Amino acid sequence: MIPFSVLDLSPIVEGGSASQSFAASAALARHAEQLGFHRYWLAEHHGMPGIASAATSILIGHVAAATSTIRVGSGGIMLPNHSPLVIAEQFGTLEALYPGRIDLGLGRAPGSDPSTSRALRRNLDTDPDDFPRDVLELIDLMSDEPQQRVRAVPGQGAKVPVWILGSSLYGAQLAAMLGLPYAFASHFAPQQMMDAIQVYRRTFKPSRFLDKPHLMLGFSVFGADTDEEAQLLASSQQQAVVNLRSGRPSRLPPPRPGYRESLDPGTRAMLDSIQACAAIGSPATVREKLHRFIETTGADELMIACAMHDQDARLRSYEIAAQAREVVAA
Repeated sequence: MIPFSVLDLSPIVEGGSASQSFAASAALARHAEQLGFHRYWLAEHHGMPGIASAATSILIGHVAAATSTIRVGSGGIMLPNHSPLVIAEQFGTLEALYPGRIDLGLGRAPGSDPSTSRALRRNLDTDPDDFPRDVLELIDLMSDEPQQRVRAVPGQGAKVPVWILGSSLYGAQLAAMLGLPYAFASHFAPQQMMDAIQVYRRTFKPSRFLDKPHLMLGFSVFGADTDEEAQLLASSQQQAVVNLRSGRPSRLPPPRPGYRESLDPGTRAMLDSIQACAAIGSPATVREKLHRFIETTGADELMIACAMHDQDARLRSYEIAAQAREVVAA
C-alpha cells in the first residue's frame, strides 16, 4: 500500500479570508491524519489573491500544532527566494518544536510573478548553478558537523529530510545526482512526467539519504458521491486555473454549472492538459483512475491535491481518496 499525502495551498475562497483559510487548513490536516494520510505539505506562493500559504514555514507550524502524528512540510519552499541559512534556521526550529515530523521540499521556481520575485529577492541576476549550490549548503547547515564557518541555531544537527521538487527534467536530474527523494508536480504540469520518472530512476545515485529512488507524484482528486456532483465541485479550481492563465488571478470561485462546456475549444484543451493527472468523479471513478495512474507510473507515493470552495465537500473528497487507496491496495 503506497502512502497518500496531502498538498494544500490554503486557498482563499470568494467571500472568505486568510484567517478562515488557515482554520480550514488545520481542520483538513486533522481530518487527513485521522484518514491515515502520511504527509501534509504546504506550498510557497506569493502575490496570489487566492493562495494564503506565502509564509510557508509559519503555516507549517500552525498545521503541526493542530495535529499530532502526520508529517508536515513544504511542497515546497522556493529556495531562490531565501538564504539557505534562513531556511535552515526556520526548519531547524520547526524540527525542534515537532521532532520527527517535519519535511523540507525545495523548488527553484519563484512561486510568483517577476515583479513580486524582485521584491522578494531584490536581485534577479542569479546564476543557474546557484540552486544546486544552495541545496548543498542548506543540507550542510543541517548536518551534525557543517563544513562552513556559519552555524544555524537552531538547525545544525536537525537532519530534516530534504526533497527536490520539480515540473521538468531539471529537478529529476538534480534529485538523482544528489541521491534525494523527488516529487514531480504532475497535478498541474504533467507534460514531462514520464520522461522525468525515467531520468530520475535511471540516473539515481545511492547516497547517505537513500539507497534507491523514492518518487512522489502529484495527483488531483475531486471526489463526490456522483460524477455529476464532482464535475460541478471541480469547476471552482477550473475557473481559478483559467483566470490565472488569462492573467487575472482570483480567489477560488464558487462552483459554476456547465463551466467546462462553456469554454472555447482552445481553453478547454489547455485545461484538459493541465488536469491530465486528475480523478474527477464518484468513488468508483476515483478508484479506477487512481489505480490506473499508480500502475502506469509505479509511484512510491502520491501527493493528493484538491481545492474546493466548500470545506465540507473538500473533506469528503479526501475521504473518498483515502477509501480508494484502501481498495487499490487490496
